[in-house]
Parts: sequence; C-alpha cells; structure tokens
Amino acid sequence: MFASDALSSVAYATEEAMLVLAIAGVAAFTRLVPITLAIAALFTIVIASYRQTIRAYPLGGGSFIVSYENLGLYPGAVAGAALLTDYTLTVAVSVSAGTAAITSAIPVTLPYRVLISIFFVILISIANLRGTKESSTVFALPTYIFVATVFTMLAVGFIECLDGQCPAALSAGLEIDPEVGALTLFLLLRAFASGSTALTGVEAIADGVQAFREPKAKNAAATLAIMAAIAISMFVGISTLARLFNVRISEDTVDLYGTVLSQIGRAAFNGGVGFWILQVATAGILYLAANTAYQDFPRLSAILARHKLMPRQFRNLGDRLVFSNGILVLAFLSSLLIWIFGAEVSRLVQLYVVGVFLSFTLSQLGMVRRWLRTREAGWQRSIVINAIGATTTAVVLVVISFVKFGHGAWIIIVAIPLIVWGMLSIRRHYLAVADRLRLVGEPPIPTSNRAIVLSSHTGRATQRAIEYAEMIQPAALTVLHVREPGDEDLLDTWDRLYPSHPLHVIEPIKNHPFRTLRDFVAQQADENPDSFTTVVIPELVRRRRLGTLLLHPHGLIVKLLLLFLTRVVVTDLTYQRNSGLKQVELKQDQVHEQQVVVLTADVTIPVRRALAYAKLLHADSVVAAHLDIDPDQRNRVLANWDPDFGELQVLESPYRGITRPLIRYVRRLRRDAPQGTLVHVIIPEFVVPGYRSQLLHNQTAFAIKASLLFEPGVVLSSVPWHLGGADANSAL
Repeated sequence: MFASDALSSVAYATEEAMLVLAIAGVAAFTRLVPITLAIAALFTIVIASYRQTIRAYPLGGGSFIVSYENLGLYPGAVAGAALLTDYTLTVAVSVSAGTAAITSAIPVTLPYRVLISIFFVILISIANLRGTKESSTVFALPTYIFVATVFTMLAVGFIECLDGQCPAALSAGLEIDPEVGALTLFLLLRAFASGSTALTGVEAIADGVQAFREPKAKNAAATLAIMAAIAISMFVGISTLARLFNVRISEDTVDLYGTVLSQIGRAAFNGGVGFWILQVATAGILYLAANTAYQDFPRLSAILARHKLMPRQFRNLGDRLVFSNGILVLAFLSSLLIWIFGAEVSRLVQLYVVGVFLSFTLSQLGMVRRWLRTREAGWQRSIVINAIGATTTAVVLVVISFVKFGHGAWIIIVAIPLIVWGMLSIRRHYLAVADRLRLVGEPPIPTSNRAIVLSSHTGRATQRAIEYAEMIQPAALTVLHVREPGDEDLLDTWDRLYPSHPLHVIEPIKNHPFRTLRDFVAQQADENPDSFTTVVIPELVRRRRLGTLLLHPHGLIVKLLLLFLTRVVVTDLTYQRNSGLKQVELKQDQVHEQQVVVLTADVTIPVRRALAYAKLLHADSVVAAHLDIDPDQRNRVLANWDPDFGELQVLESPYRGITRPLIRYVRRLRRDAPQGTLVHVIIPEFVVPGYRSQLLHNQTAFAIKASLLFEPGVVLSSVPWHLGGADANSAL
C-alpha cells in the first residue's frame, strides 16, 4: 500500500523519457534503454540511502523531520515546501495519468479528460474527508493487480520475442520528424530528468514506518527493498519492450495512439482481456497513488503547523478525525493544476521532479549530519551510503533544474522560495503572538463596566436588551441611535415607551452610519480607560438559519467594526420569535438572573481579562469551561490554573469537536437553571493588527458564535485583547 506511489510512477516514466527523445527523431529512441538503466542505478542509490533513514528514524522520518532536526529551521522549511509541492503534483500527475489510461482504452473520452480528472480528485477528496484509510484491502487490490498484470505482460512480450519476431506496437510505422539536428547531451539529460519521475513516492515508506509491525524498522526496510526491486524490474522491462515493440510516440501523437504502456499492453495481449485488465489496473493504481498524497499532505501540513510554519487551521481535526483543511487545500490546488495544464501528464511532469530531488537531497544531507553527530554503531558505513545518496541526488537536482528550467521547472524553482518566505513570516507572526499572550507580570485590567445599548427600532428585542443592561448594573447606561431615514416613529414614541432611558441620537457623518457608530463607541472607550465598554446589540431572529442574518447584515458589520476597538466588549443578545425549539421551555420575556461561562483554551492574558469582566456582571455564578480537545493543552491549563481565578470545568470532547460539546453543556445549564435564567457565554479573543493577520488564526470564536446564536436564552460576549495596541503595550 505504501509502495503504490512509487510503483505507479513506472506507468508513465518510460513515456516521459521517450517524449523528450522524440524531439531528435526516431533514431534517438535507441538511447532509451541506457537512460533507463542509469535511472535504475539512481533508484538503487536512493533506496539504499532511505534504508539508513528508516534505521535512524523507526517512528517515521520524512524529509522535513530529518532536515529540521539535523540541519535546522531554514533547510527544514525548504524541505517542507518541496514536499508540499511534491504531494500536490503527485495528485495532479497521478490522476491525470490514470485518466490517460482510461482515454487510451476508450478514445471517445479524450475531450473530457479534464472533467474526468477533476471528478476523481473530488471523489478521492470526499473519501478522505469521510475518514477512509489506505489500510483497507480494497485499496491494496489495485496495486497487486497492476504488478501482476505488468509482469504478465512483460513475460508474454518477451516470450513472443523469442522467435525473433516481436509484436508491433500500434505506432510502429510512425514517422517522427526531428525538431533538432542531432541528439545532444542536453537532450539526453532532459530525457533522463523526465524519466526520473520513476523515483517519485520512494519516501512514502520512510514516512510511514510506524504503521509496520514489529520490528518496525526491519520490516519497513525490507518492504522498501522489495518495492525497489519490483519497480526497477517493471521500469526496465517496460522500456525494453517499448524498444522491442518499436513503440513510437511524440507530443503530437500520444493522444492518437495512446500511452506507451497501453501500446505495449495492446500488442502483448493482442487487444484482448489482458489489455483491458492492464488499463483498469493502471488507472486504479494511479488513483491510489493520488490517495497516498491525501494521507501525507494533510499530515505534513499539521506537522508544519505544529512548528508554526503554516496556519494553525491545518491542525484542526474534522468529525472523522482527519485533517480536513489540508484535504480541501490539496484538492483545490491539484484541481487547479489539472485545469491549467489540461490534464496533460507531459506538461505537469515538467514541474514534478524538482521538488522530489530537492527533498531527497536535504534528507540525505540531514542523515550525514546526524551520523556525524551521534556516531552510532555502524555509522561509518551509513554515512558513506547517505553521502553518496546526497551527492548523487544533488547532482541530479542541478541537472534537472538546468535542463527543465525553461520547460516549466522555473515555476517550482520560484514557488519554493516564496513558500519558504511565507512559512518563515507565519512563524515570526506566531512567535510574536505567543510572546504577547504569555503571562508576564500583571497587566492592568479595567475595574468597572459601562454599557451602550444600540437601538434602531422599538419592540421586545430592544426592551430585552435594556433589561439585560440594567441587570449587569453598569456604571453608566446609554441607549444609542444613529439617525436614519424613516426613523420618525421611533423618535416620536421612544420617550413614551422608555421614559427612564432617554434615547441618545447622533447624526451620521457624511452618510456613514457605521463609521459614526464606531467613532462614538471609540470615543467613549477612550474617555473611560479604566472601564470596559459593553455594547449590547439586540437582534431579532425569526428562523434558525444563518441565511436570515446574511439578508440583514447590519449586525455583522457593526460587530466586525467594534472588534478592533480597545476595551470594547460586544454582547450579542438575540430575541427569537417562533424559534420552534423544544429542548428547554424558557419564557424569553422573563429574565431575572444569569450564569456566566468563560471559555478557557489556555491560561493567557485574554482569559484573565475575560474572567475579570465576568466578575463585573453581577452574575449568580461564573464558571470557566475548557474543552478537552488536546491532552497536552488540557494538562497545561490544569497545571497553570489558579484557584483564585474561580471554578474550572473540563468538558469532554471525544471527537475533538468544539461546538457540539459546548451546545450540550449550555443546554444542560439552561435545563437545570431556574426559569428566566440567561446563560452568558464569554469568549476571550485576542485581536492581531490587520485583517490579513486574522486569517492565520483559527476562527473558533466565529464558529462558536454561529452555533450558539440560535440557542434561546443564551447571551454571547466577545472580550477582546488587542496585540500591538494599548492592551498589549500596557502588559509589557
């Protein structure tokens, strides 16, 4: 199963070398077998090198881990970037090659190869999002059938050639006009570079050592050797039969006559059942190779995110305990490549091998450094093997970069440094955020609370918001309205309906009511630096759908604008009409008290501020709640928790979800509380400067708000702490 990626590469490696040789005409095909043997020798060297990696890293040693631990951050980031491009291209190339096997057997499907390829990308993505694993025998079956069919084809082909009369391929009589005057060394090197795609996927076994039975390292090394023997035998055999069957192929004729492997199979099996089995098995193993990348890309992305080199969203596990964000990103990028390059394998391969050999080289250099540092038993032999591997792959990398630069490799050569730059920028951002969030000293926390209730109409939602504001006993209470067209009825009836709370009306500046509102709240917060400013936003929710809020986005705009104001707490108070919920019978019109729940992911300054704010609300109870989605994080919270902070409850989350366990907990609180009790969920938020920086952080707060917005009797408040602003500066 781990070998599917490497074994599948032989399905198109010979073809890619021949497409380059075709530039010099038919006579250049005589160099195919020598080039294949040279690639086989390189294959052997790389396999020997990775066997040493398996020995040194029995729990799995991908290029990133080896490079990061032995060469440092920057080489590790380069290796990570190379692997990300490698896995993305593995999906694009493998799926396109699998589709080529289909179109070679059924030519009428050729015009739809892009759609077919993207369809299979979507299908594989859905399977992985649902938690499908490669461990199933069903996933291994295409590999066994492919290997058996190819060796059967090779045996039949060589037997038929024993009498000196080999079967002729469909393209045997094809004349190919040379595009160059002679077969140059540069062209030979290009053919070697294209054929080197046979080495892709070699690292998969070294990455997955932990999946083998004990003794893991020994079994993984043996599997790697067997896989190499099978792959090299098939590769050399396919190239040899291509020459014996007189296969001729060029960029202009590959769609007409089919792939090299399909032509050999059609000639060897005389177009019978064996040919169709070969094509189905080829498509199956190629799609399975793409599925292997779906295991590695999300896992590598999560590892890079753990090292702060990628956005932390890549560490999120979905309901099926898979890294769903990594799967979705891989599906999008690979589909984009398939669409841009028309699902043509020969065009995609030009981008492929640069990242492959870059990761090979860094991994082997890391192993050399490791042997020099540890000097374990047998290190002298191992260091020689890895040094040869590093030197060989480095030379091949230089050759590939040179000969393929103008044919598409420049895209990867430019992309990898950009990806590394992005990774290092992300890491600097996260480290800066971590420094600011770390509790150093006692930051000043506002000691009082002032409330502003926004009002755009009269009604039960507004009445409820005023009642809530009175219940929390703020130092000052202002009911605010920004004048707008058609609000005459509101102004005429307000004093009669709410005589104890006069309406403070402000005129919009230059017809910008939202900006006017933001400026007013900011002014109030600046004039009262020792107080929290709570902005209560009453919302009337008619149906249990987020779409109803999108149709009336004013509340969302206000919340977004206020999020970036210092010491401003945004409280969302929904009033539900015909909610239809029967879990808890609660008369929304009768609100007498509240139970406050402060969400606590870690013991940081934002959490401390949220707890301090909760104590200013005059609530009947204040509880800190931690969702148990990460054992290390849970233990860190328990170790750092001070009893003076208040009661801490750990909520179980067996599937590492956030919203569902929280909803169950809130409903249980409401069910057990006296009638007329609000459950007030406070969300500590740290706000980084700039909207773009927000994308690097989990939008957990947004997901929580969206999930609890339609829960009757629930109040949501965001207590922000601004990094880089007055809040952060006061804590340093």
